[in-house]
Amino acid sequence: MTNPEFSDVISLEGVADTKNPCLPILAVPTTSGTAAEVTINYVITDEANHRKFVCVDPHDIPIVAFIDSDMMMGMPKKLAASTGMDAMTHAIEGLITKGAWEMTDMLHLKAIEIIGHSLEASVEGDQNGREKMALGQYIAGMGFSNVGLGLVHGMAHPLSAWYNIPHGVACAALLPTIMKYNKEYTGEKYREIALVLGIKGAAEMSLEDVRDAACGEIDRLSKAVGIPATISELGVKEADIPAIAEDALRDVCTPGNPRETTVEEIIALYQSLM
Repeated sequence: MTNPEFSDVISLEGVADTKNPCLPILAVPTTSGTAAEVTINYVITDEANHRKFVCVDPHDIPIVAFIDSDMMMGMPKKLAASTGMDAMTHAIEGLITKGAWEMTDMLHLKAIEIIGHSLEASVEGDQNGREKMALGQYIAGMGFSNVGLGLVHGMAHPLSAWYNIPHGVACAALLPTIMKYNKEYTGEKYREIALVLGIKGAAEMSLEDVRDAACGEIDRLSKAVGIPATISELGVKEADIPAIAEDALRDVCTPGNPRETTVEEIIALYQSLM
């Protein structure tokens, strides 16, 4: 309403060149979560073209967010798991994205610590777990909103658009594999992940071993909360992968990935998860 030149909605894709602040938004999240209540990002589904795209717009951020875990207690297990793994993906991708720096690293590492130690309890409906997840996803949002994300989100968006897969499920199914794909381009950051997750011996491990340990713990967590291990279980068809990969390469999140990628590599990553 305040930027009528974008009323078609589709033109908001990418960094939206809006001129005026949106109408005041008072945000009350009911999942933990997307962290939409504290970010400048929103996602639009273009059903006609099987696309799900990100808009980045500093004019759309809520003026106040009410983070109350009581509002999240009604989540069923599957929703708590998928949104929780989305929050973990935000924290990990925000930590290793090209734009990451010291301040956002602090936020993302704290979010990884909180989420890693509370997600399983949250999925079981534990009130303390839900409260900690409310905080963890909020902190992750404060981080990634300032630095962007990466290939997990770039590859997850078209899966959701093509097959109506819940966003958090798509992210969680991809995350361990993409972490392994990126590991040689992350310096010591996987060691930092392993340390905050409490992986025994992480400080003394070789860089290769600690990277594998961090990937392994995220894989364990994803499976522990019931996320499918393959995208074929989610209905993805082999014949669609080349077209989906093209969409993933064009996604606004993909350029933030620490490792440069190609459509051929994205195809291979999808195929490895079938």
